[in-house]
Amino acid sequence: MEPSSQVISTILRHDSKVTSYKIALLRAINDVVLSFPDLGSYRQDVAVPLRLLAEYWVAYYWGFVASDQAIAQGQRAQRDGRLRNDMEFRPALTEFRRQWEEHTGGLSQAADGFLVIHELRIPRKRSTYPTALLAAYQKTLTTIAKTIRMPIQYAGPGNWTIFEKPVAYRDLSDRVVAVPGTEAQDVCLVISADLWQTFQAMSLWVEALCIHEWCLFTERVSQSQQPVSRGEIYNLLTDRPDNRRPLTWENNQIEILLLEGQEFRCPWTAKRIVTGVAYDLDHLLPLSVYPINELWNLVPADPSFNRHVKRDRLPSAEKLFAARTALEWDYERYELSATLSQALQEDVRLRFASVRSSGRGVAAGVIVDRVVDLIEQIGRSRNLARFG
Repeated sequence: MEPSSQVISTILRHDSKVTSYKIALLRAINDVVLSFPDLGSYRQDVAVPLRLLAEYWVAYYWGFVASDQAIAQGQRAQRDGRLRNDMEFRPALTEFRRQWEEHTGGLSQAADGFLVIHELRIPRKRSTYPTALLAAYQKTLTTIAKTIRMPIQYAGPGNWTIFEKPVAYRDLSDRVVAVPGTEAQDVCLVISADLWQTFQAMSLWVEALCIHEWCLFTERVSQSQQPVSRGEIYNLLTDRPDNRRPLTWENNQIEILLLEGQEFRCPWTAKRIVTGVAYDLDHLLPLSVYPINELWNLVPADPSFNRHVKRDRLPSAEKLFAARTALEWDYERYELSATLSQALQEDVRLRFASVRSSGRGVAAGVIVDRVVDLIEQIGRSRNLARFG
């Protein structure tokens, strides 16, 4: 196999660009690497469930199946006497988006796809949605996971020249480390340790390349179907979510702790937050960067600082270091609530592969270490604006 540094360009170079699938595959792998950075510390090959890659495809293609302007992602073709969709999974994703919008009262941004997948990744959130909607989501993931096999197989010249054939995790577990939440029956793509490190080092370039290639491809395809400009495509692919999903449950649980006499500390100003004091439930990783409502990413904060200074930026390394004590304090307050403690532990285990828990769970100090590492990795990889 060729050096890992050349694999990414090889995938695109050998792409006949009949669909956007290979571009989406690269972008999904890149997002998985960025979302689970501690997996790289093992220096082992990594097993990534196809269903997880499929979740990211839901987010990427969400804007292209809008009911008011469906945008092609490949040439339509006649097969078996029928006109086939440009995307094999378009009917399933379109129906799922329709059900989601009907249930939530209508979401129209392209970035809502990211909110959807992160919302449904959290068990306590997922359990609040109708069975029919969850079934539609599962059907979409299953259909997309089946489609993903094609760009994996033909990523390079010939069959399986870049990646191995995906197999169940149970058949890999003795030689790989898996993304948190991977189950024995999950069919997984194996990313070599070297390639994983390459994606980590080149994350910003990979994302930019994928978006550029995707814009060019979709514009070319649309010329023979419905015209759409490169700028419109770029907006769909780079749209970022806002906080329109309420955090009512989290706020209610925190209010209970405050009423019981507990206090929280703003990680950025050290302001004491007690009952009667206004606060924002701040996303450590802003929604515009990664729309994660997992509990480790949510802490009470000084509303003035949050809205006027932090906004959608990441903390500097110095600011993040100074915030460690307050973050550990806040996580320890979460542990005083049986409900929040369970949620925090579940969310940490779904995000960080390297956590080790005792009978009482993952310690607050360990959680802080992992969260700080994640924020730093994303800050370096994406060259994002930071506050000090």
